[in-house]
Amino acid sequence: MYSTCIFCHAALEANDTIEHFPVGRRLAFDSERGRLWVVCRRCRQWNLTPTEERWEAIEDCERLYRDTRLRISTDQIGLARLPSGLELVRIGRPQRPEFAAWRYGDQLGRRRRAAFVKVGIGLGALGAVVAGGAAVGVGIGSFGWIIGQLGERIVKGSPERIVARLPSPDAGEIAVRAKHLKHLRLVGLDRAGWQLGVPHRKTIVTLEGESAIRALGKLLPQMNRFGGSRERVAEAVSLIERANDPVRLFDVAARQGMNRNTPKISALPEATRLALEMAAHEDSERRALEGELALLEQAWKEAEEVAAIADNMFLPASIEDWIRKHRKG
Repeated sequence: MYSTCIFCHAALEANDTIEHFPVGRRLAFDSERGRLWVVCRRCRQWNLTPTEERWEAIEDCERLYRDTRLRISTDQIGLARLPSGLELVRIGRPQRPEFAAWRYGDQLGRRRRAAFVKVGIGLGALGAVVAGGAAVGVGIGSFGWIIGQLGERIVKGSPERIVARLPSPDAGEIAVRAKHLKHLRLVGLDRAGWQLGVPHRKTIVTLEGESAIRALGKLLPQMNRFGGSRERVAEAVSLIERANDPVRLFDVAARQGMNRNTPKISALPEATRLALEMAAHEDSERRALEGELALLEQAWKEAEEVAAIADNMFLPASIEDWIRKHRKG
C-alpha cells in the first residue's frame, strides 16, 4: 500500500475510517466500475489505486457515504464529509464533460489560486525591499536589472530546476529543466502518429507512443503551473469531448502546430495545453484499468523513493535513529 502522491510526491496523509484502505483524507470512488482514487490535498491530483483491497474499501466508502449528510451533490457526483474529517467523492454515471469539469476544475482552480498567492507574496516581499531601500536613500537605478531578474524568477521559478526525469531508449535518462519547457514540441508525422521532442544536451530527443504520453503527464502540469480559469477548463473539456478519444487529441494538436509552423507546445492556446494534460492522465488510467497495473505500481514506488530522498536529505543520523526506535515502540 502506497502513501505518496504520484504527481507531487507529497504525503497522502492517513485516515482511521476506512478499515481496508487507511490512506488519504479525500477518497473518490466509482462503485459500478470498481475505481478508487486518493485525491492529494496538496496538488488535487487523483491517484488511482492499484491495490487488491480496492473492492472492500469501495464498499466501506459506499456505506459511509449513504449514511452521511451530503455537502455538495449533482445528479451523478456527490461530496460528503464524515465527522472524522474524511471526504468522500461518489461518482455515478456522469457524462464525460460533467466528470472532467468536476475533477479537473477543482484541481486546476486550486493550482491557479495557489500559484497566484505564491507569486503575490514573492512580488510583495520584493517590493517591500525596494521601497525600504528607497526610504533610506539607497539608489536602485543600478540594481534595476537585478530586481527585474528577481521578479522574473519569482513569477517563473528557477530556470535551472529539474522538473522531470524521463527514461529514453536512445539517450538514457533525460533531466528536463524548467528552461527546457518552452522548447518542448509536438511533431505530426506524415504517417499516422506524432512525436514529442524534448531538449537534451543541445539536441532534441524524440519520444513516441506510451513513452511520450507518460512524459507529457509529468511535463504538462509544470507548463500549466498557473492552472486555468473556469472558462479555460470548460474549453479544454470541450476539446476532449470533440476528439472522442483523448489520445487522438495529441495527434490533432501536433498537426495544428505543424500547419502553423509552430510545433512548440508553449505556442498552443492555454485551453489546448490544459486539454492535453487531462488527456495524458486519462490515458494513463485507461492503461491501468485495462490490466497494466504494473506500470501504476511502478509509478507509486518511484514517488515513494523520491519522497524518501527529499525527506531524508538533510536529516541527521541521530534523528533517524530516534524515529526508527520510536516506530518500533
